[in-house]
Amino acid sequence: MTITTLVDLLRQRAKTQPEKLAYRWLDYDGEGSGSPFRISNRRVGKNGTKTLTYGDLELQVIAIATQLIALEKVGSRVMLIYPYNSGLDFIAGFFGCLYVGMVAVPTHPPQNPSALRDISGPLVNSEAKVILTTKSLLSKIQKSLTPSLSKELIWLCTDNLELNSQWQNWDVEVKPDTLAFLQYTSGSTGVPKGVMITHECLMFNQQILQQAFAGNENSVGVGWLPLYHDMGLIGILHSLYLGIPCVLMSPIDFIQKPIRWLEAISHYQGTISGGPNFAYDLLCKKVTPEQKASLDLSSWELAFSGAEPIRIATLDKFATYFRDCGFRSTAFYPCYGMAEATLIITGGIKTEPPIIKHLEKSALEKKQVKFASAASKETIPVVGCGKSWLDETIVIVDPESLTPCKSHCIGEIWVSSKGVAQGYWNLPPETAKTFEAVLPNTPQKFLRTGDLGFIHEGQLYITGRLKDVLMLWGLTHYPNHIEQTVEQSHPGIASNSSAAFSITVDGEERLAIAAEVKRSYRKHLDLDDVVETLRWKVFEEHFADIYAISRSEALRDRISLTRKPTQNL
Repeated sequence: MTITTLVDLLRQRAKTQPEKLAYRWLDYDGEGSGSPFRISNRRVGKNGTKTLTYGDLELQVIAIATQLIALEKVGSRVMLIYPYNSGLDFIAGFFGCLYVGMVAVPTHPPQNPSALRDISGPLVNSEAKVILTTKSLLSKIQKSLTPSLSKELIWLCTDNLELNSQWQNWDVEVKPDTLAFLQYTSGSTGVPKGVMITHECLMFNQQILQQAFAGNENSVGVGWLPLYHDMGLIGILHSLYLGIPCVLMSPIDFIQKPIRWLEAISHYQGTISGGPNFAYDLLCKKVTPEQKASLDLSSWELAFSGAEPIRIATLDKFATYFRDCGFRSTAFYPCYGMAEATLIITGGIKTEPPIIKHLEKSALEKKQVKFASAASKETIPVVGCGKSWLDETIVIVDPESLTPCKSHCIGEIWVSSKGVAQGYWNLPPETAKTFEAVLPNTPQKFLRTGDLGFIHEGQLYITGRLKDVLMLWGLTHYPNHIEQTVEQSHPGIASNSSAAFSITVDGEERLAIAAEVKRSYRKHLDLDDVVETLRWKVFEEHFADIYAISRSEALRDRISLTRKPTQNL
């Protein structure tokens, strides 16, 4: 069988290795009953546990596909709305859509009234007519949608279907250019945009991941990332691509007790796992020395980090703190990607440690790259995010003149690759602007990532976002650099919990800061002292004046911004 689509891939796995474990779901309801991972008795596979072999998975998929094909809506969009703790149902629902040529639309599960309202944006844009969900979530979603949206929807609960025993010949042709799913992203404007991902995009991106991550038949994946998100979804597909087991848990379970991630790696000897920078930082703060004593992280070969700025301090702190558990600093794997390129764009060589450079601030403010020999107050550290793979072309472009930048200059990152999506669903102007950029005298089309960076000796470095760049006092500033200064300025400010942004005051762009206060400081925080400290630290480090500061005692609390001009520095 020639493997050109995900449907071909799962069918082959189910045929050649039906009894091999594909996915294991860790359920922490009732944790403390004696086993580190309590397994629910709810039926998922034919063995009645929260594990799926490749054979089990296809039985589940065929049952869902049989229901979908009866609707006679091949090519239509199907929205997937599953609770965080129903990951295996989500996986089966996703492949059920693909098996009959329908377009899956993964959506985050609603946790509150605001999130319920957020479903309507992708629902309207995608023109989905079918909803896949679970019995536990069905009535909640139905009640949240307006009658005009819900009256024509077809609802299908996939957690109680009878399993079919064999492949059905539906006479549906799924080809490499067939649209597989829409990955919704709000972007900088907040308008939901469905990134159109084909089977060809997915298979090409999986080839890159295999080369970059260097996984093999002995690898074991471990994940906690949301499955509706590109990093979580492509991760579970990579396990299928390699034909290896993948251990999964709800992101809520990880956030509530971060050590669960490391316990899963230790218990199941995971080799490939990762997440955004904040996750590693959270583990350093929440895992106690007593908890570390039971961990064995020596099997962890590749700890990828991406999706947000990668901070050297976090990498160093994590490697030092978990060294006694067998974690090796060389396992860290900085990488770069985005939904518009399916997922991964660049990554390093697995056997090589992360590459770190120090840039002079004065040159950076002029969008120029000047390396320093060592770290100092006048430098900014940046982590290399790897190189391009296969047929990818990456160019650094001046976002104003739309011409390639000169060497050692910072510009927008443009990408041309088979992994780049077809565009945004039902948004032709946005598609043309983002996916059809061209350079002078060349017909090749590029994806404009909106990210800023530079390439040095084949290595891509990210310095900020094009739309997030702040212009203050005639100088260019990157929010993530200012946020790092804010979080290091006062012990009462929580890590990875601040935002630097601009507001317009009398026609002038001014700097505003929002920051979360640590729980231990909430009752005795000297607000005037914090404000003054932040102002001076940001001025010293970035030559910028803070106009307004907002504090929040918890991320879930309402943030009230007081726009109060500070004194002139």
